[in-house]
Amino acid sequence: MLQGSPESNRRAKALRKQLSLPEVLLWAALKERPSGFKFRSQHGAGPYVADFYCHEARLIIEVDGENHGFGDRPARDRVRDGWFDARGLDVMRIPAREVLRDRDSVVRGIVARAEQRLADQGTQ
Repeated sequence: MLQGSPESNRRAKALRKQLSLPEVLLWAALKERPSGFKFRSQHGAGPYVADFYCHEARLIIEVDGENHGFGDRPARDRVRDGWFDARGLDVMRIPAREVLRDRDSVVRGIVARAEQRLADQGTQ
């Protein structure tokens, strides 16, 4: 299981109480275990907090608002994604506006990615 540091676990607990509207909407669908996949919300992951995490598929879901395209944020996201990648985790970044526009399509995409990850793990 992907473990968080004491600091990231504290942040994760606080963040669970402060979900954005796209995160709330996506969590409402993911907590129903689509296609049997169990997701965790605001999961401590090393020094980071993942918006959503599926251990079985080793898949991290990040809901990115507009701020992810500005300032030093893109570079920080690349470093973060590299940290996850080095540990065999896949990061799926979803624009918040896509969740608001068509949540069901986003969920289908997440499930497809999780299924592909399991299929790929089975062939290694």
